[in-house]
Amino acid sequence: MKFKYLFVIIFLSSCTVNSVSQKYSNQNYNSKGFVLVYNEQDYLSKNISKKFDNSKLTIGHNTLRTGTMVKITNPDNKKTLNIKILKRVKYPDFYKLLITKTVAEKLDLDINFPYLDILVLKKNKSFVAKKAVTFSEEQKIHNNAPVEKVEISNISKSNTVKKKIKREYSILIASFYSKKTATLLKKRLIIDLENINKGKIVINSNKKNNYDLLLGPYNSINSLKNDYIKVKSLGFEELDIKLHD
Repeated sequence: MKFKYLFVIIFLSSCTVNSVSQKYSNQNYNSKGFVLVYNEQDYLSKNISKKFDNSKLTIGHNTLRTGTMVKITNPDNKKTLNIKILKRVKYPDFYKLLITKTVAEKLDLDINFPYLDILVLKKNKSFVAKKAVTFSEEQKIHNNAPVEKVEISNISKSNTVKKKIKREYSILIASFYSKKTATLLKKRLIIDLENINKGKIVINSNKKNNYDLLLGPYNSINSLKNDYIKVKSLGFEELDIKLHD
């Protein structure tokens, strides 16, 4: 099965909009998906390979080099944080990044659906250096103060209770220039994916010569994770999670 799909993926790679090699380049990495919020039990049970301090603003990645500056964005509220990857760490393949609870709190992230946009910032951009200095100063202040006393200012602060937004997500299997190529892979997946709702495999196009092969939508992270693992087992190197507007 994996060998068969490896052949199909190699054949189709020349037709895709984004190649796997581009995604894993330090300078071009751009991904969207769920992140793992650090929990001590995950470390003790060896689901992750390294220990983190939840009181600090820290992130880890499984492929990007330590010291790489990334911009992480919460699409729900547009809050962003420019931060360096502190550790190379192993964690379940479903997740795109490992973050501490302090990072999650700073971005006001929904712990039940911890979805982020992740973008590597190029070192030769002047604004990146400026942002890095800003973050460094924040880190100094944060490390010298108890976590419970750190406050994040919010211009639009009010006494109203936030209404949780119901979100739907899809697994982005691949993007193609040709609808014919996307349809070919869709047919193969319909045949080979077992115990999965075949009606969830769809082709979506939002602009000319860009056809996304999607599996979804989902409003449960558990069902999404299960199907993600099934697709990965066929030999796909990289899958993104798409947030529906």
